[in-house]
Amino acid sequence: MNLISRRSALKRGAAATASIALMSALPKGILAKSLANSTGIQLYTVGAELMKDLAGTLAKVAAIGYRTVESAGLAGKTAKEFRMALDAAGLKCPSSHLFLSPGQTSAQYFEDVKALGSDYVVTSVLIKPDSNIKGVDDYIKLIASLTQDDFKRMAADLNAMGAQAKSTGLTLAYHNHNLEFRKWSDGSTTYETLMEETDPALVKIELDCGWADLAGHPPVSIFKKYPGRVRMLHIKDFLSVPQPVVTLDPRTNPTWTELGKGHMDYRAILAAAPAAGVENIFVEQEPPYVQFTALEAAKADFEYLQSIG
Repeated sequence: MNLISRRSALKRGAAATASIALMSALPKGILAKSLANSTGIQLYTVGAELMKDLAGTLAKVAAIGYRTVESAGLAGKTAKEFRMALDAAGLKCPSSHLFLSPGQTSAQYFEDVKALGSDYVVTSVLIKPDSNIKGVDDYIKLIASLTQDDFKRMAADLNAMGAQAKSTGLTLAYHNHNLEFRKWSDGSTTYETLMEETDPALVKIELDCGWADLAGHPPVSIFKKYPGRVRMLHIKDFLSVPQPVVTLDPRTNPTWTELGKGHMDYRAILAAAPAAGVENIFVEQEPPYVQFTALEAAKADFEYLQSIG
């Protein structure tokens, strides 16, 4: 599959900007409130609880006030079983972040996403199965060893995956961490490589606001750089750090905290998000949980977003 050029990407970006011009004309406060009041949750936040009690945990998530979720795997269940639990709790799953199981084809993977009722399928760094990866440290080392050419090849894979998703009625979105913002010798970042080498019609953005900001790239700057392409946000907070961090290593992580207790300005981010094309936001609390349990943190995050809405 041919890779698109920077000029082509700019042309597509201009078209996307025009298509969302009407959104920009609405009062920012109304748009921000709409997003804040339709807050979803990334189920990674309560992943351990889901493994212990799927139905009970989803019921507690709904009791907090969440009406939408984004999956992060299936908690050991089949897609059909997981969907039944969602329905019982009155929850919708517009976006799914699943993982290919050994022996599972991409077609089966997309069928799982559709079984959950999702419109978006989300992926992050694509790593082929490697028997040398025994744990987190091995994975981190492998990621750190990837070259710019590796990411260009990854972009081609994302284009192919996006085309296949589109053929099944789904939309592919790429989810970032902080590692994509490290710079290459030419001054460009991995994120720029991925965005310029992927087709905007096939690969959208799920912007993790916390990871991007940790790497020194405020979310609003990414909205401006890729208008119309950011469709979803992960909403998280952390205590400020003295300098950007672009290494995906638990030892370099910041102190994650509940929304409103860190330094992220979500009033400004949510005010700018709708005009950029954002459709859904999902709270994602990163462990470890210090002052609260996972569900208590999820409740604090939800209440904070309601308060600023």
